[in-house]
Amino acid sequence: MTKNIVIVGAGYAGISSAQTLAKTFKKNDEVTITLIDKNSFHTYMTELHEVAAGRIEPEAIKYDLQRIFSKYPKVKLVTDKVTSVDYDQKKVFAEHTTLPFDYLILAMGAEANDFGVPGVKENGFTLWSIEAAERLHEHMIDCAYRAMKEHNLEKRKALLTFTVIGAGFTGVEMIGELIDWVPIIANQFKLDPNDFSLKLVEATPNVLQMVTKKEQEKTIKYLNKKKVEVLLNDAVTEINKENLVLSSGRTIPTHTSIWTSGIKANTDTKDYGMEQARAGRLVANQYMEAKDKPGVYVAGDLVYYEDPNNGDAPTPQIVQAAEQTGHTAAQNIIAEITGGQKHAFKGKYDGFMVSIGSRYGVAYIMNKYHLTGFFAMLMKHIVNLIYFLTIRSFYNIGAYIRHEFFDIKHKRNIFGGHLSSKGNNLWLIPLRVFYGSVWLYEGIKKAFGLFGTTSWFGDKVVFPFPWLQEAVSGASESAEATTSASQAGDAGAQVAEQVFSLNYTYGEEPMQVLKGMPDWFASIMKFMMPNQDVALFMQKMMTLLEIGIGLALIGGAFVWLVSALTVGLVAMFSLSGMFFWVNMWFVPAAIALMAGAGRAFGLDYWIMPWIGKRLDRLIYGKVKHIYGFDKK
Repeated sequence: MTKNIVIVGAGYAGISSAQTLAKTFKKNDEVTITLIDKNSFHTYMTELHEVAAGRIEPEAIKYDLQRIFSKYPKVKLVTDKVTSVDYDQKKVFAEHTTLPFDYLILAMGAEANDFGVPGVKENGFTLWSIEAAERLHEHMIDCAYRAMKEHNLEKRKALLTFTVIGAGFTGVEMIGELIDWVPIIANQFKLDPNDFSLKLVEATPNVLQMVTKKEQEKTIKYLNKKKVEVLLNDAVTEINKENLVLSSGRTIPTHTSIWTSGIKANTDTKDYGMEQARAGRLVANQYMEAKDKPGVYVAGDLVYYEDPNNGDAPTPQIVQAAEQTGHTAAQNIIAEITGGQKHAFKGKYDGFMVSIGSRYGVAYIMNKYHLTGFFAMLMKHIVNLIYFLTIRSFYNIGAYIRHEFFDIKHKRNIFGGHLSSKGNNLWLIPLRVFYGSVWLYEGIKKAFGLFGTTSWFGDKVVFPFPWLQEAVSGASESAEATTSASQAGDAGAQVAEQVFSLNYTYGEEPMQVLKGMPDWFASIMKFMMPNQDVALFMQKMMTLLEIGIGLALIGGAFVWLVSALTVGLVAMFSLSGMFFWVNMWFVPAAIALMAGAGRAFGLDYWIMPWIGKRLDRLIYGKVKHIYGFDKK
């Protein structure tokens, strides 16, 4: 009998549970898995502040679900908004479809909690969805545009006062991005940077409550250094369109109040008929199963479970907990279906990392390691990449590296602008043509035996490998064999002393990279070319390869791949004792050409996009804005 599993929400918890289930039941035709979300993409929530402050484009953190689940065809994707759940009929009702279920996982996440503070909904800006981040970004741009035209100094300063309310992870990361962004928009709109004001308001005595005092002090010190006004022990009592009011009685003139003071369960669940706890979170037991709702599980920010392994504190609303609760829910559904033993949730949190802008951060790892600055930021990037590895999303690993390290603007990166520039590939054309001509010339010379070179298409082995050399008589024949073996040397030959140099100097004998093959490489070569017949064939293939490399580079076709191949050939020639230090420029030249040299008046301008589109379709299928509905 078919078992239908429905997962509502494609956040961290929903993806974790869907992939866990898909791995287990990938060959079980009696189990269906459906993942439904109002969006066709997964939002990488931990980078919303980067979108809001213009460091990255919104598309950089929208990860298409088809790409993520291309390796899990068991998971059916549906793009629709769930409106209600009927537990008696076991049906999930959405705006455009109805899904029957035997097991249900609710993982719709959370949203901003205004705690009833007047004006938050009407005049404040939240940061808990991609739409909210885009709205905030557009608003701040508009404030700068209006300030550029404002003659009244006080009004202009109010437009340029950006206030973040709440000094948790999101609030501190948001204020950090604004620190980086203010000089950029000041220059863009010809404004005085001194007219801008950044403020961080926190109702409690400390920032970043979940880390240690050391990280808190480092954060305060950095914010003070960057002239951020940090207001602790002062809560916001009201947000108006042009100011906000604090519990201390102070009024801050500002048009931008960014509310990051807390989150609550997704309000879509308020009518789901389930027991709720603090902030509307749905109560679950140790198996993540909803109270009094058999077969219904809760995961992610939505779940409320007091974890005895964590001092009976409720599961934190962080990515690590979301993934772990999603995995637990999936494992226990698997146990129900297969008759296995259920597993209780055990939260394990490996640390906390907070970016304060693009170059500085603080981190507390494994409950004992403190990191700040560059290394804290590097650790955060590594953790983000590990996340993509865990969900087997290699496409998004490339996308993340690209938008965080290479396609950056205004040097907003832990390496500054050293990894990213907008140089013109036109200047690589002379190098590409010259480098290609060198390889083409070498190939033609070997093919036809030009300029005193022994033809590699003849019947004589030119590779300087001892096991391939025929016994010959006479000193002249021995000397000829040595010459045709690229001056590899011979016991009876007298050669000039070789001098290390990276360029030819008159009167000097160039030095080989290696005068003899290492034993391990000799074993490989002997396996590949055990006799003269194979060696003669390899000579011809090598010659044709060099000609092909030259033509490809000159024409600008597959330049990245061909350049990488030349580096490999240089390494092989060097290990064979057939390459000289003076020609080591081959390697940096090849690496330089890998920076897109084939796209400037080269065939890669057409070839690479064509291949990219077809590989993308082959690997990931056709990505759509709506999944689960046939096109009408």
